[in-house]
Amino acid sequence: MTLDTAAAQAKVLDAADRLFYERGVQSVGMDAIRAASGVSLKRLYQLFPAKERLVEAYLQRRNQQWNSMLSEYLDHEQDPRAQILSVFDFLYAWFQQRDYRGCAFINSFGELGAVSPKVAELAHDHKAEFRSVLSGLAESAGATDPDRLADHLILLAEGAITTSAIAGSPLPAVRAKEAAGLLLDATLT
Repeated sequence: MTLDTAAAQAKVLDAADRLFYERGVQSVGMDAIRAASGVSLKRLYQLFPAKERLVEAYLQRRNQQWNSMLSEYLDHEQDPRAQILSVFDFLYAWFQQRDYRGCAFINSFGELGAVSPKVAELAHDHKAEFRSVLSGLAESAGATDPDRLADHLILLAEGAITTSAIAGSPLPAVRAKEAAGLLLDATLT
């Protein structure tokens, strides 16, 4: 039975997501993706003519997933200050996932950013988009300098992401939320 293009792409991306995130992009070859997805190597290369294209699709999909998960937390709150703090609740839930290995964009950038301009661009765009969300929330919350507050908040969030990945604990999200609360108390009118 031949899979249609969308189904085959989904199987390949599911396998790539799991393997790239778990093992790292450079350590996973196309044959491992083939084996994990059940899609023939010929079909795999028809869908993604080069591993770089698969890595790009993986990161684009991760960006969509991140935005969707973050939006779920933000949508549960009406007050902008509470929305900002809910970012750290989202991180706490994410850090508790059994397969949590840190930020796929930071990980991929660390592996390929110097040799793949597209991976560097996707990582940059993802972080810029997150900063834009934080800046918008800071502005809605009444910050006099929303971009500066967003810079502070993103440092807390990114620090929590990295620390949690290394420590294997969700506690950095709790501490970052506490610091964000103090920061909001000091900067919001």
